Amino acid sequence: MWRWTKDRMQKAFDDGLIYQSKPGTVPQEKRYLDSMYGQPTTDNWDDIEHLHGSSDEFLGYPTQKPLTLLERIITASSNENDVVLEPFCGCGTAVHAAQKLGRNWIGIDITHLAISLIEKRLKDGFAGIEFEVFGTPKDHAGATDLAARDKYQFQWWSCSLVNAQPYQGKKKGADSGIDGLIYFQDDSTTHKKIVVSVKGGDNISVAMVRDLAHVVAREKAEIGLFVTLAQPTKPMQTEAIKEGYYLSPITGKSFPKLQILTIEGLLAGTERALYPDLSQGSTTFKKSKVEEKTVDQQKMF
Repeated sequence: MWRWTKDRMQKAFDDGLIYQSKPGTVPQEKRYLDSMYGQPTTDNWDDIEHLHGSSDEFLGYPTQKPLTLLERIITASSNENDVVLEPFCGCGTAVHAAQKLGRNWIGIDITHLAISLIEKRLKDGFAGIEFEVFGTPKDHAGATDLAARDKYQFQWWSCSLVNAQPYQGKKKGADSGIDGLIYFQDDSTTHKKIVVSVKGGDNISVAMVRDLAHVVAREKAEIGLFVTLAQPTKPMQTEAIKEGYYLSPITGKSFPKLQILTIEGLLAGTERALYPDLSQGSTTFKKSKVEEKTVDQQKMF
């Protein structure tokens, strides 16, 4: 009984795919690399390594999945230019994979922390990328509305405006006067710390500025950021100036030790936190690697 039909054998012979070392030996088939597709993937994907703290792509998000895993899922279930919907974005691995594979995508998440993290990830990974974000405050009125509805979401969103990590991994509860932390580097010895305090109420006072100054001293931080929805008073600005300056050993420049920043100014781009940072923000948040164009994919159907 032949494994091949006569017609198939004849076609392979005519195409030059049958090899016989000498008369009387068993004919063999020639195989070329571009016609061999390898072993089909099974439903046990143990070839994809799980993420851990030392993984290059790990961003510190607790439920982050490997990019390779989402690339495989999206490649197996869609074609280029299809739309991928991810209703629970987390840190954005699915939308990152979709962008890398040439898909259109829609991502949804309930927390402003996740949204800001995804924005940063995509901008780091894809030069010149353009996308729209809906549901996050775009002006003072939107910020006021968010502060009234959910003070924790407002705090986490406000921290993203100054590129700060939410304190204690966005756990709710007593914060010891700290809403966010920024780590920066301006010498070769160690990372330095900035404490962020967010105020979403209308009633802010000089006492709150003094409280932040105490927290900065207690935490041995170099700088404190007082981020406020309401406009600060002149006495508050004066109190902040009294705290003096941080002198950077690498630049030789001085930076206000206590800085008051308004939500309105941060949104408009007229205000920003002032401090030196050799790591360009990567000490606080790991940067996603810059992605290159992926290989072409054949159509599924």
